[in-house]
Amino acid sequence: MTRKRRIPPSPLPQRDGVDPVRVRLPPEDSWATVREYLVDRLSGAGDGVVERMMDDGLFVGVDGESVAGRAYEPGMFVWFHRELPVEVPVPFPVDVVYRDEHIVVADKPHFLATTPRGSHVVETALARLRRELEIPELGAAHRLDRLTAGLVLFTVRPGERGAYQALFREKRVRKEYEAVASYDPGLALPTTVRSRILKERGVMAARQVDGEVNAVSRIELAEERGDGLARYRLVPRTGQTHQLRVHMSALGVPILGDPLYPVVNDPVPDGDFRRPLQLVARALEFTDPVTGAEHRFRSGRVLEAWSSYREWAGRRSTSTAPDPPVPGPAQ
Repeated sequence: MTRKRRIPPSPLPQRDGVDPVRVRLPPEDSWATVREYLVDRLSGAGDGVVERMMDDGLFVGVDGESVAGRAYEPGMFVWFHRELPVEVPVPFPVDVVYRDEHIVVADKPHFLATTPRGSHVVETALARLRRELEIPELGAAHRLDRLTAGLVLFTVRPGERGAYQALFREKRVRKEYEAVASYDPGLALPTTVRSRILKERGVMAARQVDGEVNAVSRIELAEERGDGLARYRLVPRTGQTHQLRVHMSALGVPILGDPLYPVVNDPVPDGDFRRPLQLVARALEFTDPVTGAEHRFRSGRVLEAWSSYREWAGRRSTSTAPDPPVPGPAQ
């Protein structure tokens, strides 16, 4: 039985709440030096970028020293800070709903990614909270889509993160979402939607396909006020990418402000915060796996299309999505 090699702590500190990148050299000895391997592995960084970083001593080993002149060593760990992309600040706060020595529950705004990924790195809920709360080891137990607002659970101690992640993996968390969409008097609710959802890498929208069910959502009508709009309570039993957005669209009542469903429109440019997706992770309930406490949290985020539809709809977006009609009495 092969013993798993322990990952040593990073010799580099975080930068703006973002961890350094860790690379482990593969077991095959096909490169003479660490430089040769990194130039090969990180070729997508651009011509000469890795070489310049190497010459500047920005790639370091476990001792914190430059690996520029090191011979290749299978299994060796190397750390570096990637060049951060230019990001447009998301002008909405991340509200802390609850905090103790084990967890932080945050109420994430629309347009803010949960964790660093792609072009969203510093402007993420995780990086912000690490800076604002001064908890460098804070980690995310799960994720919300960037366009979705609401409750996210973070862990304070790295050694406990797995226990909280298991809550979501083993479906021991009750999650409730709220959405605003058009009202269809012919739609029989409540209903449970069961389908198979496929999300392919590089394709923006997920889609429903034939096959074994992997996505289950309960859809309920929370309120209908006679002007053509309704507020829905959404309870996912599984956690597929874009699951609630796909299922609402399949029912003929796509969530207001959705740039992907039922039609994929041009992406809303960074910095365009005028018409957020009308979806919020409203409630989170679970038994704390570390303390045994019963937790029940609710988001205070307001869905603008419900509280002030004309104001929300009147903000013209640069997306090619058609402007929503001002609702009138339901037919």
